[in-house]
Amino acid sequence: MTEVSFHFNVPDRMGYACRLLRKAARRGARVVVAAPTPVLTALDRQLWVFEPLDFVPHLHARPGQTPAPRLQATPIWLTEQVHEAPHHEVLLNMGDELVAGFETFTRVIELVSLDGPDRQAGRARWKHYSDRGYVIAKHDVAQESAA
Repeated sequence: MTEVSFHFNVPDRMGYACRLLRKAARRGARVVVAAPTPVLTALDRQLWVFEPLDFVPHLHARPGQTPAPRLQATPIWLTEQVHEAPHHEVLLNMGDELVAGFETFTRVIELVSLDGPDRQAGRARWKHYSDRGYVIAKHDVAQESAA
């Protein structure tokens, strides 16, 4: 069964996602990031500039475009169409909705900010996973930052 983790009380979703993706890339993990196009475009830009001496290898796979075969091995994919990704190891959801096909991934990470509507959408996703018997790991970013 897919492992589900919620990272909540995230003060800066873009910055947190960049750090999470950098860590995953350093460990050799392969991650698919799902979100609406504006969020993916912003994340793509942020991944290029957030750390001046680091590069997080990633690909922004846009709907209807097939990446070149040499790019299929890119470890981090930013896409709305998760079923088109070449790997299904880790799914990072940065959208408000549940990702269709999440169950094909080994692990799902949900990011939930401090924003009211985002927290409400996160609760709905939590309920969906919980109602279907998924065990949910909880990571309170606010507590981790304070420690």
